[in-house]
Amino acid sequence: MDLVTPDVGLLFWTFISFAILFFVLRKFAWKPILGTVNDREQSIKDALASAENAKKEMENLTADNERILKEARAEREMMIKEARDLKTKMISDAKEEAKITADSMIVQAQEAIENEKKSAMADLKSQVASLSVEIAEKVVKDELSNKDRQLKIVEDMLGEATLN
Repeated sequence: MDLVTPDVGLLFWTFISFAILFFVLRKFAWKPILGTVNDREQSIKDALASAENAKKEMENLTADNERILKEARAEREMMIKEARDLKTKMISDAKEEAKITADSMIVQAQEAIENEKKSAMADLKSQVASLSVEIAEKVVKDELSNKDRQLKIVEDMLGEATLN
C-alpha cells in the first residue's frame, strides 16, 4: 500500500463521513449557529444605530444648549441695558426734581424778601409820616403860639392866594 496514492474505499468512506457530518451539522448546529450570528449581527447593527441616534441627540442637545446660552446672554444684556437706562432716568428725574424744588424755593425766598421789603417800606413810610406829623405839629404849635406871627402867616397866605 502506497501512502501517497489514496485508496478508493477510503475516499468513499471519508466522503460519506463528511456528508453525514455535514448533514448533522446542517440539521442541528448550522441553524442555531447562523441564528446566533444573525442575532449578534442585528444587535451590533442596533447598537450602532442607537449610538448614531445618541450622537445626533447629543448634537441636538449641544445646539440647544448653545442656543439657550445665547438667549440667556442676550436677555442678560437686555436686562443690564434696561437697568442702566432706568438708573440714568432715575438720576435725571432726581436732578430735574431737585432743580424744580430749588427753583421753587428761590421763587419763594424772593417773594418772601419782596414781602419783607414792602412791609419794611410801609413801616418806614408810616414812621416817616408819623415823625413828619410830629415835626409839623411842633412847628405849627410854635408858629401859632405867637399872635403876631399868626396874623402875618394868614396875610401872607391870603396874598399868595389868587382868586379865580
